[in-house]
Amino acid sequence: MIVDWAATLLTGIKTLNQILTAGIAITAFSLFLYALSFNLRDRVARSFAIILLCVVVVFTAKALQDNSVSIRARDVLMRLQWFGLVFLPAAYLHLSDALLVTAGRPSRGRRRIAVRMMYAIACGFLILLGTGNLLGDIVPNGQPAPYLQRTVWTEIFTIFYISAMIWAGINFVRAYSLMLTRSGRRRMIYLMAGATAPALGSFPYLMFGYSFAAQHQYIFWTTATVINAIVAVLVIVMAYAVAFFGVSWPDRVIKSRLFKWIMRGPVTASATLAMMTVVRRGGEFFGTPYNAFVPFTVVAMVLLMEHAITFAAPLWERWLFFGRDRKELVLLQNIEERLLTQSDLQQFLEAILAAVRDHLQSPSAFVAALDDETLSPIVVAGNRSMLDQDGLTEALNHVNGDPRHEFQWGNFWILPLFRRRTSSMDRDEMPPLIGLLGVAHNDKQKNMEYDQREALWLLADRAAIALEDRQLQQSVFRSLADIQPQVEMIQRMRAVGRYDSRVNLLAEEAALQEADLANWVKDALTHYWGGPKFTNNPLIKLQVVQDLITQEDGNPANALRLLLRRAVDQVKPRGDRKFTTEWILYNILEMKFIEGRKVRDVAARLAMSEADLYRKQRIAIEAVAKTILEMETELQNQ
Repeated sequence: MIVDWAATLLTGIKTLNQILTAGIAITAFSLFLYALSFNLRDRVARSFAIILLCVVVVFTAKALQDNSVSIRARDVLMRLQWFGLVFLPAAYLHLSDALLVTAGRPSRGRRRIAVRMMYAIACGFLILLGTGNLLGDIVPNGQPAPYLQRTVWTEIFTIFYISAMIWAGINFVRAYSLMLTRSGRRRMIYLMAGATAPALGSFPYLMFGYSFAAQHQYIFWTTATVINAIVAVLVIVMAYAVAFFGVSWPDRVIKSRLFKWIMRGPVTASATLAMMTVVRRGGEFFGTPYNAFVPFTVVAMVLLMEHAITFAAPLWERWLFFGRDRKELVLLQNIEERLLTQSDLQQFLEAILAAVRDHLQSPSAFVAALDDETLSPIVVAGNRSMLDQDGLTEALNHVNGDPRHEFQWGNFWILPLFRRRTSSMDRDEMPPLIGLLGVAHNDKQKNMEYDQREALWLLADRAAIALEDRQLQQSVFRSLADIQPQVEMIQRMRAVGRYDSRVNLLAEEAALQEADLANWVKDALTHYWGGPKFTNNPLIKLQVVQDLITQEDGNPANALRLLLRRAVDQVKPRGDRKFTTEWILYNILEMKFIEGRKVRDVAARLAMSEADLYRKQRIAIEAVAKTILEMETELQNQ
């Protein structure tokens, strides 16, 4: 068999070009979903999403135009390709206007009107496309591929396309000149470089250069393949630059999230499509139109890619995105993976109590934690009726300070659990008591043997370690809940500073005030029934509080308490009070601050962990702060 290597090479280039075309469509659609999912609220991201949608239409129609479709179907696909092409100039001008607004040059009306006119003109060309005036008939035997003939309106659209792209490019340069930070300039360069790809790679040049392409098919297909490869890379570069607009996440989070999205979406899909195409074309080359290896290859490629990404993700995150903060971020990752949650603590203590009961053949055992001078059982195993929970606090009176002294309380042996001694403690200083371990004894067994006692104290030490870790983690959760509003505010201000929009930085002062207001509300609610954080709270200076002082006989504390009561009632859903999901925020405010219950009691009543309670509490406080801010704004606008 004589192989025509020239024809085989040309077929290989065409196949590679088709794979790249489909890969661009997949990548653009994946990035379009990314924009819809994460930062669609930003004007830059919205206009970029329109560009991506146009690219998806153009390259999807291109990818479907192979030799297996009929001439009529190819004609429809070629015209469908122009559905995305006609809106591309308007989308580019829209993106450039959004960049100027973000950089501190808002439109005084002219650019906004121009963008709307461009979309109106695009709709006009779309009507011409539907009526058949924009494009001519298909040339089915055209070389090196079928193409559509030009009309007068095609020439007019080409002039419109080039003019709009030049106009958008000038706006890009203006936005770049407004950037003052190195990161802003660098990302604008990425954005401008990436923006050239859809603009240049989407246009159907074959209808203008079919004579040259017919004479030099190798040059045409090689050039088309190289252009598609460049477009695939630059679309990702453009998406990378746009991903920083409209979000306040740290740079490492944005980079890592986008990288994972690209690897799991476009890279996996494109690699699978490439292998499937190669296997199918290989079967056709050897005379087998249907290749049974195609579905096997697809499944195997998807699984291998997902497996490789899952194992490689921690490595590339640390080496590519953590930078100089690697030690701190690795520590946070390890804490997240090894965090002792409420469920983990309960499982561990249940295992300890099971071992205690098995060792002493006890009918009941419990572990109680001491929080804020309140003793309450965390885990009870066996016969619960043997434990008098209401009188459990009386057992504290028998603790004599000896860390290895157990005593009898009713039917239980009680082992006090102390915090481990630290280097900062004096030798004579007793470590603080953090809980009790109780184990019920049989009537016949009044004393423990030496081996039983040693084993029981060993298990008690394990329980003490768990309770100590629980207290430490609770303090960490409370600290994180306290600093989260400030961290969010700093991240928002840092995000605005990426592009030196001084107008937006000034507007960010409103977010700063709102964040401070949430902290003031939290302090006032914490000391709702009296305390320095209530009587000296900056909320008293608000105009809405000053107006209420006259209603409360000149008492600022009562006026502030009335304001908080009204704001809390605004969070309350309609109807009778319930303990359902929609009532969680109101119940937290009412039970934790108004009624003054302990955190443990509120969490138990609402059937949630204490960590989840602190997260919901922050949301509830922010809702109260927002309500108070609306009251103050409404009063000032009167």
